[in-house]
Amino acid sequence: MTSAPSSPIPDAGEDAPPIDDSIEPGKRLIRLPADKGLSLGDRVSNYITRLTWRTPLHAFRLKGRFPLKLLGVPADPVPGDKRAGTAIRAGHFLHRGLRLSLGDLDFANLDVAPAFADYLHSFTWLRDLAATGSRADGAPIAEAVVRHWLAVHGEAVGEPAWAAENTGWRILFWSAHAPLILSSSDLIYRSAVLNHLARAARHLDRVADKTRPGTGQLVAWIGIVAASLLMPGGEPRQVFGEAGLRKVIETSFYADGGNIARAPQAQLDAIMALSMLARIYDMRRMEVPPFVQEVLARTVPALLGLVHSDGGMGSWQGSGATSAEHIRAVVAASGVRTRPLKQARDWGYQRVVANKVVLLADAAPPPIARVTEAGCASTLAFELSDGDERIVVNCGGAALTGATIPADLALGLRTTAAHSTLTIGDTNSTAILPGGTLGRGVTEVELDRRETPQGSRLEMSHDGYARRHGLIHRRLLILSPNGRELRGEDMLLPAPRARRKGDKKFTLRFHLGRNLSASLTADKLGALLRIAGGPLWQFRTSEGALAIEESLWVDGNGRPYPTEQLVVTGTTPAGGVSIGWIFKHIG
Repeated sequence: MTSAPSSPIPDAGEDAPPIDDSIEPGKRLIRLPADKGLSLGDRVSNYITRLTWRTPLHAFRLKGRFPLKLLGVPADPVPGDKRAGTAIRAGHFLHRGLRLSLGDLDFANLDVAPAFADYLHSFTWLRDLAATGSRADGAPIAEAVVRHWLAVHGEAVGEPAWAAENTGWRILFWSAHAPLILSSSDLIYRSAVLNHLARAARHLDRVADKTRPGTGQLVAWIGIVAASLLMPGGEPRQVFGEAGLRKVIETSFYADGGNIARAPQAQLDAIMALSMLARIYDMRRMEVPPFVQEVLARTVPALLGLVHSDGGMGSWQGSGATSAEHIRAVVAASGVRTRPLKQARDWGYQRVVANKVVLLADAAPPPIARVTEAGCASTLAFELSDGDERIVVNCGGAALTGATIPADLALGLRTTAAHSTLTIGDTNSTAILPGGTLGRGVTEVELDRRETPQGSRLEMSHDGYARRHGLIHRRLLILSPNGRELRGEDMLLPAPRARRKGDKKFTLRFHLGRNLSASLTADKLGALLRIAGGPLWQFRTSEGALAIEESLWVDGNGRPYPTEQLVVTGTTPAGGVSIGWIFKHIG
């Protein structure tokens, strides 16, 4: 495998942990996973563990013995956003296209988008502020916001300020950036900050195992362990927290390292939080627990398996195309040196590489509704990149709501039509219900991946249209050894034991990268795809009517860009249909 010269993916060194990225020939059935969460036995075990370290005798032994202080300041291993930090110093917060003046900041009546509110309540912005200027300049700003937050939310527990994930992040960021918020000589204020850290830890003790499974719950348990290491007398909480963290890791990730929400952004957040926790162990000169090191060794190659040749992220399950710079920073923070995972068998993503060309495909059902708020009906969609250029993409960004992505657009970005795959009758392969949760649809995906003289061959099928339309969608993708051709075939086949339901209209969509300009050929069965100063590609289809329509693509900051899409339409009889097509590099 060779990468584009500009690719920031780190090379695996001799000391890199081995990963199982071998290709298993033959068919594999991938089913919608059972609901992953703590079992009744695990919840009982957690409850008993809490009781064992919260006995009245133990509380009496601790009372008044340990002063409230930080045992040290851990390093924040991920650099902040200098643009956002400069904006804070200039007097306003910036987040996903939204702007809020510090003078208008009112925690008692915070009228901003939910994601912006989380950014403020979690104090993630401290990292951005620390990335610019001197501590002397930033400390008065940080202290003023912390004072205001404590005055409103220090005593009154409620969401979103005290949501488990925000509370976990707040412990991490207040400790990592303590010089910004604890430089004051005001002893009453300093005591209030330290008291809040202690109270936040006790809050997480109660709510962490009741939090929705996934990255939010993981961050909550990380907050518990972090607090135990940051303040005196934390040994009992450390035992409790590490036991809980170990269990939540087991329920938050598949064996191949992918997270249960199947979302790259959740994967990034999880790696970042675990890396911040590792720095706290380092600060205490304590060994990072082996189970934390092991999960980082699994999650990083899974994350890298979804990056393109330019090092930026693909757009899957609500995530935007996160920049190569941020991915590089998070991977560096983890300390893991590894190769991208080619085949995430459980997480459900396939990665094929030929020279500078990268093909990514979704070969699994969507995540279960309970673990995601932005699950997408994207089964069998793919993305294709050539060096620094994205050729075929998904729209992405359904989870990045903000000024430029309102709620109704975010809902549209979750649909099958927002992904480079096939739809029948303008329906989703997995239903998206009015309340936003995922409904019925894909329950099984059949996968067959092989390496042949003609190239890497992926054959996938799903049953998402079987119940409603009586058809199985099968997709074949073959990437040539030199990466200059991607041949595809989309087949609609009668589902076993399904009734004949008459002719069905199908739509095959290929959303194009933001730098591509498409023009139809004279016979209306092909299109030239031009990239200014870049490669020239051609598309051809064997069936249907080809048109070029408007589309959009969302970057990692939640900003949408106008793009184009190739749309092939036609009708399939009850007996099924086959549509062959090709993307070819021609210059």
